[in-house]
Amino acid sequence: MTRTTLATTPDGRWTEEPVKLDKQELVRMLRTEGDNDTADRVDGRFGDQVDTDRDGDALAEMGLDRTQLMAKLAGGSFGTTLSP
Repeated sequence: MTRTTLATTPDGRWTEEPVKLDKQELVRMLRTEGDNDTADRVDGRFGDQVDTDRDGDALAEMGLDRTQLMAKLAGGSFGTTLSP
């Protein structure tokens, strides 16, 4: 799982890198919350990782809000493994 991180560009500007979630972690979180139908749809639609920027529209179609997923991620609902 990858979380949004701040990084510097070669010219010294700050930039935000994309958020990538491990699909299985997302599915597990949805099942834990009792949302098995959405978990099944996520499991069948995405590859191993879900990019919240690239896949934002597909997540929204499933009723998953990118902001709420980010808040859950920041709150530790997806675990604590981070990589830039």
